[in-house]
Amino acid sequence: MSPTPAQEAVTVRTFAQRFSATRRGARLARRLAVHQLDQWGHPYGTPLSEAVALVVAELAANAVLHGRVPGRDFELRLHHKESTVRIEVSDTHPAHPKLPPPDPTAEGGRGLLLIEAVATRWGTSPRNGPGKTVWAECATHAVSPVCR
Repeated sequence: MSPTPAQEAVTVRTFAQRFSATRRGARLARRLAVHQLDQWGHPYGTPLSEAVALVVAELAANAVLHGRVPGRDFELRLHHKESTVRIEVSDTHPAHPKLPPPDPTAEGGRGLLLIEAVATRWGTSPRNGPGKTVWAECATHAVSPVCR
């Protein structure tokens, strides 16, 4: 019988926090996300930090503006595994976001388009209880403000 090959240890770091579904809560989520990345060895101002800050800002703003249910918070989760940071924002509103059609004259509605441009991939998933989770992934080896 041959010995079992050694497996490399995979480190998964996780950060989770609930925030009030307010503009202040969304701003705090962004600030704590980049602080956590700094603690994990991705300093402020690096391309990854800036990209994650943008994704968290957009997802948190969407949770506050479109996913808000009175009296309910939203949750931010960050998962750092090997070469990926996964950002998850959960709220209790049942509607799932969709990419809007391009409208150069619109004053808003570009958040998901920014996430699409910055993240390696993104999507939605159901959550335990009411609502949904919107997630995006960024590669940790990003060399520009865009995660790809």
